[in-house]
Amino acid sequence: MFVPPPYREPDGSWMADLIRGNPLALLVGNGPDADGPFATHLPVIPDPEASGAWSADLSGAVLLGHMNRANPHWAALESGATAVLAFTGPHAYVSPTLYEVTPAAPTWNFTSVHVRGTVERIDERASAEAALQVVQATVRAFEGRFGTGWDMSASLDYFRQILPAVGAFRFTVLGADGMFKLSQEQSAPVRERVQHSFGQRACSRHRATAALMEKLP
Repeated sequence: MFVPPPYREPDGSWMADLIRGNPLALLVGNGPDADGPFATHLPVIPDPEASGAWSADLSGAVLLGHMNRANPHWAALESGATAVLAFTGPHAYVSPTLYEVTPAAPTWNFTSVHVRGTVERIDERASAEAALQVVQATVRAFEGRFGTGWDMSASLDYFRQILPAVGAFRFTVLGADGMFKLSQEQSAPVRERVQHSFGQRACSRHRATAALMEKLP
């Protein structure tokens, strides 16, 4: 991902926070020449079994994901292949009226992290029970952060029934690029107007973008 210098992440922790807070990723990888690249939206979590803090560029971090085996992307996914996971965070349209100058041009403030890494299909190295562990870990992560504490115990037999249709994978990060385009190129008064405008909106996306702008060094 091309990231102009003003928009690089202020600190590696920003990328880690964005991934954890926005876990619906876009997995992109090469396919057969006739089909071109594949892209699939899917939930991704940090591997709870992986120990240690993430590095500044996230290299060495381990992520877990799963998709429908009926998806042609699964058949094209090869263990050891390099792929990209793209995560999108808060974003919002910036109207030129906030600049209070003419001429001006509209833009879009946004946050994104692109993670490069190697894929390992879990069904090629472990039993179906290992894929179930990925699904369970995903439920725990999302119920803990976004849900209401749902207890999956009574649904494990159902999980096992649908598991043959689930393809799980492990993703080991080689490096990452984070783009946090938050009006850094503008003067302080303009940034403040944009942030204030976003913070007053009913839309949670706008307010989340404003919160990140407030955190900027």
